[in-house]
Amino acid sequence: MCSKCHKDVMLKQDQAKLAASSIENFVNGSSSSFKEVPESVSNDAIFVEPKTGESHTLPAMGSVEGEKPKNEGPKRCNSCNKRVGLTGFNCRCGNVFCTVHRYSDKHDCPFDYHMAAQNAISKANPVVKAQKLDKI
Repeated sequence: MCSKCHKDVMLKQDQAKLAASSIENFVNGSSSSFKEVPESVSNDAIFVEPKTGESHTLPAMGSVEGEKPKNEGPKRCNSCNKRVGLTGFNCRCGNVFCTVHRYSDKHDCPFDYHMAAQNAISKANPVVKAQKLDKI
């Protein structure tokens, strides 16, 4: 199986487990049917509705309507939109850049390196005050 097919099969198995546990909770009369979720079902799971037959699926837990899925496409440079793949450079501003735009002066980085350095120095070198001596 390819990775996509394997992921679909695993998703269907997780969906079946969740459905079985919710039916079991409903039959037993438990009012908290959605409090316990099997460990194998993650919060990022997307439930796919089968194309044949009529069945109702539950929305993914923790999902928000209109929320975009994670960027599943290839990574791209935020400046020139060039595909970088695995060789992309992560900047401290949180973006990914190609080899040309990896330096902060090449992509107008909003990260304040000066304040970051000052904070690192102040944490590494705390102020030490000597005890006051009694003068004789």
